[in-house]
Amino acid sequence: MIAVRLTRPVDWDALGERWRALEARAHGSFFQSWTWTGCLAAERFADPILIEATEAGQTVGLALANRRPGLFRGTLHWGESGDPRLDCIYVEHNGPLTLAGREAEVARAMIAEASARYDLILGGLDESGLAAARAAASVLIQKSALAPFADLAAARRTPGGYLMLCTANTRQQIRRSDRAYAAVGTLRIGRAAAIEEASAWLDDLARLHQATWTARGRDGAFAAPFFARFHHALIRRGLPRGEIDLLRVTAGRETVGILYNFRYAGRVMAYQSGFAYSDAHKARKPGMTSHSQAIQYSMTDGADIYDFLAGGDRYKRSLATREPWLYWVMAGPVWAPRLLAGRAAAWLGNRLAGMRGRGK
Repeated sequence: MIAVRLTRPVDWDALGERWRALEARAHGSFFQSWTWTGCLAAERFADPILIEATEAGQTVGLALANRRPGLFRGTLHWGESGDPRLDCIYVEHNGPLTLAGREAEVARAMIAEASARYDLILGGLDESGLAAARAAASVLIQKSALAPFADLAAARRTPGGYLMLCTANTRQQIRRSDRAYAAVGTLRIGRAAAIEEASAWLDDLARLHQATWTARGRDGAFAAPFFARFHHALIRRGLPRGEIDLLRVTAGRETVGILYNFRYAGRVMAYQSGFAYSDAHKARKPGMTSHSQAIQYSMTDGADIYDFLAGGDRYKRSLATREPWLYWVMAGPVWAPRLLAGRAAAWLGNRLAGMRGRGK
């Protein structure tokens, strides 16, 4: 029998030890690791609820949520705070951390118990996470997004390597861009080796990133004050564990791009980037060249997946070999007022869209 209890954690260090112990017996994502979950946890989870599943006295599932008050029922934001100022860091590949081989049944039990007491907000679930939520509660999908990735294990088995898994057009664009940069100087990729260097590269990335997005009339990720503070703290936690890659791609002395990637359980996650678009032209494509260099680097370093994370951007889909979906959902009893209101709003939105489509 799987027993699930909801408690309020009081000792973050002790919880971290228990979390790491389960990590060693799980097949989780970086976003379910204690490196991510425990980073500035006391600040992000102001009213924390720990969901723990046990069986025969052994912990088989853990999740951390933040409780927010509601008119009828409180809400648990799974892996997030519910405060947009703090959730700007954007969680993906979310859900409970569970014992390997028991993912579906443990996740189902945890979601069922939590949703009996609270409305749940679960962001960034993959197909298996969505299936577990649907098996445990009534679910309303609020948003979905492609999460393209390159299958590096398949690339190793393919004559000609990764590029042969891409379309002819993508191969041509990468090769032409690489040649254009090579005309300036030798193309190289380097990894920040120390925390201080990685933090300095993140600042360089932020300047490139913000220059690109403000030129497009957008705020950019680093406009939120908490974003940079969280990731500098994350670098201090994750770089010594080999879970953080700050990669700089150069052509001679020129920076082509800087990538901020996570590494976990054979998966590289391309989380954030900054590219030197001021030096780009028709042939030079800093994003394509930077990511293709990082893919080759990751293959050499033994990674099996290069994950572009959520978003169906053209460059992601061009460089990816597969395109699964991630889902942002609300879960609870079928009668939960938030779910009823959400379904009513979705129904009305679809009706209005249909009327506009018919010209009425």
